[in-house]
Amino acid sequence: MTDLASDDPRRAMHDMGGVMKFMCEPVDVEAHALTAFDREVDALRQILGMKKVMGVDELRRGIEAIPEADYLRLGYYQRWIRSITDNLLRKGVVSEAELRAALEQAK
Repeated sequence: MTDLASDDPRRAMHDMGGVMKFMCEPVDVEAHALTAFDREVDALRQILGMKKVMGVDELRRGIEAIPEADYLRLGYYQRWIRSITDNLLRKGVVSEAELRAALEQAK
């Protein structure tokens, strides 16, 4: 896989504007219906913002920090939940053990 950031050392990986690899791909401009997952992730982000736990700038920085292979593989709201999770772990709001237990319980 081509490292997008290596094309221009000033370009962050998520900044795909003008990257030849993506220039010929059509842009889907049709409205997309949100899934239940999408709505839940958005609601969680809003609650974290209202409670002053995590702001949109932290969400953005977390998304921009996702490694390229993961960033390209994940969908829009999957990137959001990855950033939210990383931020909550980093801040100690939840521990890895608590997260693993919750994921096991959700199965």
